[in-house]
Amino acid sequence: MKVALVCDWLTTPGGAEKVLLELHRMYPSAPIYTSQYRKKGINWFNDATVKTGWLNIFPAGLRKFLGPLRQLYFSHLDLSGYDLVISVTGAEAKSIKTRKKPRRQRTCTARTSSTAFHLCYCHVPTQYYWQMYDKYLEHPGFGLLDPLARLGIKLLVKPLRKADFRAARRPDQFVTISSYAAEQIEHYYHRVAEVVAPPVEVGKFSQTHRRPKLSTDFSTGYYVISCRQAPWKRVDLAIKACMELKKPLLVIGDGAEHANLIKLAKDSPYIQFIPWINATELSAYLEYASAYIFPSMEPFGIAAVEALAAGCPVIAYAEGGSRDIVQPGKNGMLFDEQTVDSLVAAIKDFETQKFKRSVIKQTAQVFKAQNFQKGIKKLVATALSEQPKPAKLQNPEADETSNSEPSA
Repeated sequence: MKVALVCDWLTTPGGAEKVLLELHRMYPSAPIYTSQYRKKGINWFNDATVKTGWLNIFPAGLRKFLGPLRQLYFSHLDLSGYDLVISVTGAEAKSIKTRKKPRRQRTCTARTSSTAFHLCYCHVPTQYYWQMYDKYLEHPGFGLLDPLARLGIKLLVKPLRKADFRAARRPDQFVTISSYAAEQIEHYYHRVAEVVAPPVEVGKFSQTHRRPKLSTDFSTGYYVISCRQAPWKRVDLAIKACMELKKPLLVIGDGAEHANLIKLAKDSPYIQFIPWINATELSAYLEYASAYIFPSMEPFGIAAVEALAAGCPVIAYAEGGSRDIVQPGKNGMLFDEQTVDSLVAAIKDFETQKFKRSVIKQTAQVFKAQNFQKGIKKLVATALSEQPKPAKLQNPEADETSNSEPSA
């Protein structure tokens, strides 16, 4: 069976790249098609055949500007000569061509040499066109060019949404990371998606470590938050809540909001900032933490699962992927609103309860890589089975020229 893998870009490590790495382990001889590849930025695929095109001439730092060009590039990338194509995408890679002829409803067994089965592992509909559009408009992330970026986004969003919706007609089957992401795909793309949680390296976080050395203020218990410090991650909520409660908090990571967060903490003795650290060091901090605070709205939440693997309960915002991860009373708590008051109330409630570290660790095992592989293999086997099945395709292809996309 000829297999190809596709992703939006390969320039830095991240959650999507971890999914792609696991698929590469499953299909080591499959070439990887992408828009931009930088070995210096990510060295996970040195043993893979990575294929790029004309977009690779652009600097990786211009990635934010290249959405329309990526749409053009992938929509003309013809992979119909393969038997199976798996795309890992949260943006434009789903646009690839896997059929020579115009699309039509067909069974999985009606494949020819010019038709590949396209399984799309879609994290979430393209966020800057759909559910996160308003937040991207507020914080485009282009620095001094933000005003120009806002104007460009407003002018281009309507045609780009149409193109993105048409691209979502191309995959034969969608699979996604959480029940929340499945809801978003159905809402914006009118497609049904199976849920196969992404692989998490739970083994790296389940080892026993020595207690990390911290100041005396942190010796009686502390909370942890670790992430790329962007506005929508809402690290500010964790800082404000812990300052109000006078609870020690470790803020691990860096990002565009780092300077603002330091100002917000005002040299508080309860807030300690730590630069990025490796998985071993992070798991040691998590192992002895009172809880991990997860205040952002994420389609999944790998960081929350890593905390659970270390035996650390999670206090999470009750939207997005956290609903699939946190089991209130068993491995953590959920709070209903992205406000300081709601988080403060959750921390107070949390401290009245007791959690078993061994039970918390066990709840993370469902997200290990082996289960991801099983889920993908099952979907592939069903899709490519030679025996006709009643529901081989959950969502037969609609007309690619349809303009019946939903409003954002």
